[in-house]
Amino acid sequence: MKQGNKFISPGAWFSMIYPTDWNEFEDGEGSFLFYNPNEWTGNFRISAFKGKATYGREAVRQELAENSNASLVKVGTLSCAYSKEMFEEDGAWYTSHLWITGIDDIAFECSFTVAKGGTVAEAEAVIASLQVRKEGVKYPAEIIPVRLSEIYQINEAYEWVVNSVKEQLKKDFQGQEEDIPNMQQLIDQGSISPKKKEAWLAFGITLCVILTNEVDGLEWRTLIDGNREAPILLNTEDDTCIDPMKLVWSRIKAGQPVNLAEAYEQAIS
Repeated sequence: MKQGNKFISPGAWFSMIYPTDWNEFEDGEGSFLFYNPNEWTGNFRISAFKGKATYGREAVRQELAENSNASLVKVGTLSCAYSKEMFEEDGAWYTSHLWITGIDDIAFECSFTVAKGGTVAEAEAVIASLQVRKEGVKYPAEIIPVRLSEIYQINEAYEWVVNSVKEQLKKDFQGQEEDIPNMQQLIDQGSISPKKKEAWLAFGITLCVILTNEVDGLEWRTLIDGNREAPILLNTEDDTCIDPMKLVWSRIKAGQPVNLAEAYEQAIS
């Protein structure tokens, strides 16, 4: 894996590098699923568990003691308890590879399910890239491919604004520039408390959804900056960013008026 995208887990426990042709997909709670949607080479899943200072190393020892099929292997610089099993599904055979590894106080469970005989090189490269992000350390702000957690936030915010316009104003909402006056009308009614941060963030996020529908070259990303993990827009042509929080909520917090049409024009200028 010569090039890759960076993934930083929700809560910023750990980071890893995964192939650029993989995407994140919905999985069980606490588990993150990645695979290539265009040419399937395997499903990679990773879960992380936090414990005391030596938890990562102890998780490897425990897996080796309890799983008679597990053996100690080295993946990059990490010691892993590795095992595999085969299974049949719809007439096809697959191999599920499992690695238990750990760094400091975090244990990782990584699996890679491939067609029988498939290579595990991609998964091993991802595992080798694992890094733990330590509590109390101030890391530089990073922009990474948009995670599912932020996609959910975007969708929820957009749906809240759409439903508010439909229910309160009895008007349709298409996610286009002509919807901005209706959003402004909701704000001007004065029914939203200045303390309702999530509502004001929803207006900023929805304004950015409209921007992505109207302007080429804008793509969602996830910003990791200290305790803040949030969706932002990246202009892929000049690498400038549009932060939904600053469009609306930052103005409300500062006691300033909000003009969505003006914010929209400034964002595209």
